[in-house]
Amino acid sequence: MRITAVIVAGGKGTRMGADKNKVFLKIMGKEVLFYTISAFEKNNRIDNIIVVTGKNDIDECTALAEKYQFNKIKCITEGGLTRQQSVMNGLMKADGDIVLIHDGARALVTETEINNSIDDCITYGAAAVGVKCKDTLKSADTDGFISGTVDRESTYLIQTPQTFYNDKILELHKRAEKEGFEATDDCMIAEHYGMKIKISEGSYDNIKLTTPEDMIVGERILRKRGV
Repeated sequence: MRITAVIVAGGKGTRMGADKNKVFLKIMGKEVLFYTISAFEKNNRIDNIIVVTGKNDIDECTALAEKYQFNKIKCITEGGLTRQQSVMNGLMKADGDIVLIHDGARALVTETEINNSIDDCITYGAAAVGVKCKDTLKSADTDGFISGTVDRESTYLIQTPQTFYNDKILELHKRAEKEGFEATDDCMIAEHYGMKIKISEGSYDNIKLTTPEDMIVGERILRKRGV
């Protein structure tokens, strides 16, 4: 069984206050994308990696891959106008039986989370890494007033990787594109077409590096790991 990781590494770094793609910003002297790719490169269950990025970032991604001698990168391909289109572009290049779709800015993902996602996909057909919400969740009305309390025990923060059998999720992406269905993540597409997705045990450290504050937290986590 061949397993492919599709890393979606687009973005403009707007919320970072940066003038370039946030995955090229550095933590402890190395790019965010270095840490992300390394997690999959080092995992012996991953056969190959596809990096999807913006047209203007392909050269920089290629240079990064060469700099760190990543051997599992099969290709670096251009994304689309939306994350959904970018993922589908990556899936079109994937040749594995199972595919893990991962955000390039989630640089703190660990081997355990990757393996949990793969195991649950094999057992249940699809999986997504997630953690239970810590805070009390409220729903709001259209005027911004609290309208109810959401049961925290059954509410999760879904992260990536999100893991599927490649042929199935590609089929659903194509169907969504044809029908004009837009989703915020791959689970939403799968849910829309009736697929059941197992929530794999994740980590609160697996944050998405989106703001300058996230970079500070990310550095603390890396130092705690002794990186």
